[in-house]
Order: sequence, then structure tokens, then C-alpha cells
Amino acid sequence: MLTVSNLTKAYNGRTVLTISDLQLPIGVHYFRGGNGSGKTTFFRTVAGLLPFSGEIRLDGQYEINRDPVAYRLRVNYAEAEPLYPPFLTPRDLAGFVGRAKRNPAGQVDELTDVLGVGNFWTQPTGTFSSGMLKKLSLLLALLGRPRLVLLDEPLTTLDVTTATRLFDYVRRLRDEENVSFCLTSHQDVSLTGLSLTSTWQVSDGQISPVT
Repeated sequence: MLTVSNLTKAYNGRTVLTISDLQLPIGVHYFRGGNGSGKTTFFRTVAGLLPFSGEIRLDGQYEINRDPVAYRLRVNYAEAEPLYPPFLTPRDLAGFVGRAKRNPAGQVDELTDVLGVGNFWTQPTGTFSSGMLKKLSLLLALLGRPRLVLLDEPLTTLDVTTATRLFDYVRRLRDEENVSFCLTSHQDVSLTGLSLTSTWQVSDGQISPVT
């Protein structure tokens, strides 16, 4: 599903992430590690938000730099601590992202119900609590027809009821549509109720399998 080869990510000449070879099959993959270990940098790089050297390929055919539009249509990302222009509403953002991701009819309404975003649908995000921002970021990350969804700390600030509905929806995408997920969490990952395909340790900019 995802292949990462000879990847190097650096900030101001300092290398912060090095991956010689990483292959993820279809499934649910958990990346664990402490603050500053490189988890978010890895997710943001795979999402196409950060420049890097090397190769990232999806489904054996979509290379992030060679096929940027096709790749980004199929890879979505929910940030750990999302921020949006304070004057925009969930309706504004879902409309923009939905069009960019070519979301199917009715998807926004379904996700609005799943994540309970309807209660603040037309409020500016500058008035949101961290929990409201998290729900919105998760909604945006599920729009379209993704092959891979990256969930950075999806449990943080999310209430139990919403988390249950979210991961029921995630299981449905995994089982019925073969959508893959990568996630990080400082909380007990078993709270997601997801069966993990693999677990990876991120430490000092290196990623290794946990056996």
C-alpha cells in the first residue's frame, strides 16, 4: 500500500528523519514514540505537506512528487493540534476540502452526524474549543475516497461517545473499502478498538518495527 524509500527530511540543514526502507501493507498501522521523536514529521511528510528527499509511493503507482495530484487525492491527514483561519466555519472548510478531494454526494452530511459537528456548523473556528477543532479536523481528513488516512493523536480532546462513533466508521472503511490508516497516540491505543496490522517505534528520527 505505502512504500517509503531513501527518505531524508531536514530542517535548516539538520536531519530529523531518515528512512531507508519502509513498507506498509493495507491495514491499520500504529506509530508510537515520545514527543519530538519524529512521528508528526513523518505523517506530515507522507501527507505531502513537507519537502523531503527520497521516494514515497502509494499502491505501487502514485509517487508523491511525480504524481502529486493523484497522490494527494488518495492520502488524507488529521493533525494532532489543528488550526484554521479563525473567520472560516466548518461549512466553509468542508466545502473547500470536499471539492478538492472530490467527495461523493452525502458524505459531508454523514460525517457531520458521526462526529457531531452539526452543532457548530456555521460558527467561526476562532471561537472553537480544542475538542471542536479536533472533530472538524477528523471530518476533513475523511472526505473524498482516500486509500490512506493519517490520524495524528485522534483520541486527544475527543469525548468517548464521539470516539466510539469515529472508530466504528474507521472499521467500516477498513473492512468495506480497504482504506488503510496510520495513527499515533499517547493514550492507550486499545481504546480505539482497532485491530492493528503493525506497530512501529519512532525514536530519534528513525522508524523500526515492534515485534
